[in-house]
Amino acid sequence: MSAHERHMSGGTARMRGLPRALLFVLMCSTMLAAESRNAAAFEIFGIKLWGSSNDEDADIVDPLRYAVTIEATDADKDLVKKLENASTLKADEERPVSGSLGLLAKARSDREQLVAALYADARYEGIVTITIQGKPLDELPPDAEFTGPQPIPVVVTVTPGPKFTLGNIRLEGDAAGLASADFGLIAGGDAGSGAVLKAEALIIRALKQEGRPLAKVTGSHIVADHATSTLDVTLTVAAGPVAGYGDTTVEGTEKVDRDFSEYMTGLKCGRQYSPDEIDDARDRLLGLEVFNSVTLKEADGLDADGNIPINVQVSERKPRYFGLGGTVSNTEGLGLEGYWGHRNLFGRAEKLRIDGAISGIGSNDLGELNYNAGIMFEKPGVVGPASKFIASVKTVLEHPDAYDRFSIKGSTGLSYDIDKKQRVSAEVALDYSKITDAFGKHTYLIASIPLQYVYDNRDVRLNPTKGFRVLAYAEPSYDILSGAAFLKLKGEGSAYQSIDSASKFVLAERVAIGSIVGTSLEHVPADRRFYSGGGGSVRGYAYQGIGPKDIDGQPIGGLSFFETSVEMRIAVTDTIGIVPFVDAGTVSTKSFPDFSDMKVGAGVGVRYLTPFGPLRVDAAIPLNRDPGDPRFGIYAGIGQAF
Repeated sequence: MSAHERHMSGGTARMRGLPRALLFVLMCSTMLAAESRNAAAFEIFGIKLWGSSNDEDADIVDPLRYAVTIEATDADKDLVKKLENASTLKADEERPVSGSLGLLAKARSDREQLVAALYADARYEGIVTITIQGKPLDELPPDAEFTGPQPIPVVVTVTPGPKFTLGNIRLEGDAAGLASADFGLIAGGDAGSGAVLKAEALIIRALKQEGRPLAKVTGSHIVADHATSTLDVTLTVAAGPVAGYGDTTVEGTEKVDRDFSEYMTGLKCGRQYSPDEIDDARDRLLGLEVFNSVTLKEADGLDADGNIPINVQVSERKPRYFGLGGTVSNTEGLGLEGYWGHRNLFGRAEKLRIDGAISGIGSNDLGELNYNAGIMFEKPGVVGPASKFIASVKTVLEHPDAYDRFSIKGSTGLSYDIDKKQRVSAEVALDYSKITDAFGKHTYLIASIPLQYVYDNRDVRLNPTKGFRVLAYAEPSYDILSGAAFLKLKGEGSAYQSIDSASKFVLAERVAIGSIVGTSLEHVPADRRFYSGGGGSVRGYAYQGIGPKDIDGQPIGGLSFFETSVEMRIAVTDTIGIVPFVDAGTVSTKSFPDFSDMKVGAGVGVRYLTPFGPLRVDAAIPLNRDPGDPRFGIYAGIGQAF
């Protein structure tokens, strides 16, 4: 189960140890960050929680309010929406301008933006007229004064004209051998200004893929034929020579080591230039989490050796950060958590993070509160820019339904990005634990070597619309105290397909399977066994509620499991979505899943899209419920279910 999952079940199932209820979502608004503690106002999801618009308007000299009306009678709904989105008059209507001069400047700028929006929609005969207090903008003197009652009426009239299509298309110069259709320029096709600019960028990108960093468009001749409503396009391109990387210089560093930053780009002098590697270098530097922004720019010409110098501009983030959070639940009481971190401990993007949490306050006996604390150190670039060294120590005292556990675990390892889609990692871990479960009280000292491979080509990690992700995990383990040895194996895959071109309907599927081999169930620590049920697996059932149970009806875990889920993610608006889903899963005491005892849950969820990922609320029922299972489950979290 993800750390971001929260769950509330109905029925008779035991509640202690279940994930927190829906109020977890409120934690998002109680998190405190050091970077933003001086803010005078606060908004979440567009709702102002404190501060007022008067505070924001206090710095405006001679505030003048206006009301704008956009009239586009011949435009379809999509074009009207595009025009409204392009209009700063409309977007800023609630905020006054600085006097009459400010309104005039805003209106003139708005006309240019609306004309650009018409061009983007391939409307090259469009006319935009703006009047203020009934007078056309072009007839108003530069020092016009708008008096009288406010808001001042502003009317924007748009006559869109016919929609143009592409006519004659010619690629000249070093692009003469390229097919224009490969870049979206097709006779009779989209003639919007955005389509033409996109084609130019794709042509340059294609030439740069050949190792030509100086490729550029040297001329563009675009003619709108109003008689035929077609757009003729002629593009002249200079490819430039094939070149390697020259010197890489980094500017803007203060506390981050400059030589280290240059090293982390991974751009080796003399190696042939590639725009993909430039993108990778930018992503790698941003992934260090010490920079707010990273810009890589090729020089205007080659150096004496025929290579292209690369300049990197960065701005640094504050190195220290902290956060506090709280949750309240009718099933688990009060939970508190906090963390402190440093992003640049020794000047080379080393990370140190200390965190801790306590839960179950007011719900459990004092002796059954759940605690966890940990310290993590991370150092990038230890064996190449794509590598990362990680070491951590964690301690846990927890009381889920399946067991009571105290554990101290130390681990160290290395991860390596093969490319942007593939990552491998290996660790060495030592875990001392005391566990009480259905098999009694046990003390373990487990040495293990977790190994993992991930392939991920999803378009968006938090809310994917296409692509897939595959994970393979193996962890050979040895109990030093008992001599028991076992191997834990797990595989997981998820895939995403957009049913329509606008990605309003996205089909998502997930499948996971796992097995533990080498010893019997009672010799595997309870926290390392497989469990299923809850918001991160089979919704409609309690957390850990699927699989074998002891005589008291409490889960004991298994040596194997299988889960699968199917969702249809439907976008109702730009921010609201609904998700019908079906989940299924099974847990077995044998080393191979028992598919004859599959549990199935189904339900529907609501999604609210935010900049940090969708907020999720799911409601589900078990379709083949056992007597001890809940009658329904409600789950809340951040991000999609998978």
